[in-house]
Amino acid sequence: MDKIWIVGAGPGDPDLITVKGLEILQKADVIMYTDSLVNEELIAKAKPTAEIIRTAGMHLEEMVDIMVDRVKNGKMIARMHTGDPAMYGAIMEQVALLKEQGIGYEVIPGVSSVFASAAAIGAELTIPDLTQTLILTRAEGRTPVPEFEKLRLLASHHCTIALFLSATLTKKIVKELQEAGWADNTPVAVIQRATWPDQKIVRTTLSELDEAMRVNGIRKHAMILAGWALDPDIHDKKEYRSKLYDASFTHSFRKGVKVND
Repeated sequence: MDKIWIVGAGPGDPDLITVKGLEILQKADVIMYTDSLVNEELIAKAKPTAEIIRTAGMHLEEMVDIMVDRVKNGKMIARMHTGDPAMYGAIMEQVALLKEQGIGYEVIPGVSSVFASAAAIGAELTIPDLTQTLILTRAEGRTPVPEFEKLRLLASHHCTIALFLSATLTKKIVKELQEAGWADNTPVAVIQRATWPDQKIVRTTLSELDEAMRVNGIRKHAMILAGWALDPDIHDKKEYRSKLYDASFTHSFRKGVKVND
């Protein structure tokens, strides 16, 4: 079956693409990418003869028609998606139309903006005895979320939350997290355009989030990370150390030894 390649381009830094993703990019005859989100420096790594197609101004059927035409003409297509295609990549709607034309696909994963953002602030999103769960979601705006995925309900777990596509909805975020019992001083980190040269990092608290976003002029391209794992001083708190490297903890590769207090 003919197929296209759906490649995770990573969060912005052109070096943050997988080896396999880069190989596909460099071999492809046709590169399709959202020019407002994928770094031009990465696209420049394509072979000189590659056809470069910017898709920011295209609708779904228009993009798919191009894919079908090029594949039917024996071309190898790399469809570059920002971050990882599995997260808000809208790939399934493309795939459905391609399947109707007998065209398959293969996905190459990429570095998601959530993990690039955590790296930018040096954070671990799961801290032993504090939180072992990370929820990836978005606030409800023009696009609704399912009834059982309302932010207030998700926040009731009091774990780390990563909010995509929510930079203009901070008033709603604050309200729903407070309704779920989150403290006003809960740490929040906002990372705009993680790994890009103009990356901006804002550390704040839940109650100050909306004002911090306003003052810093952040309205898009931002990841919002919230929860006590984002406490800048969490690394210094011994009560939250893992068992993995605890000398007294036995696991399959090491026998624990008694340590005197």
